Amino acid sequence: MTEMSKHNRLLPWYVGIAVIFAAVIYLGYLMRATNCGISTPMAFIVLGIMPVVYLEHVH
Repeated sequence: MTEMSKHNRLLPWYVGIAVIFAAVIYLGYLMRATNCGISTPMAFIVLGIMPVVYLEHVH
């Protein structure tokens, strides 16, 4: 008989959110440490809005 393993169906979402969160923190650190010339609104768009839009469209 074939047994289906019971696993959390949202595990890929959790892993994806963790990876995106880590990338946002790392990029924010790099932008801050290197005095990147990007404006604050653009930094917010890159580090805040883009990951949210990505997560909304991944199914």
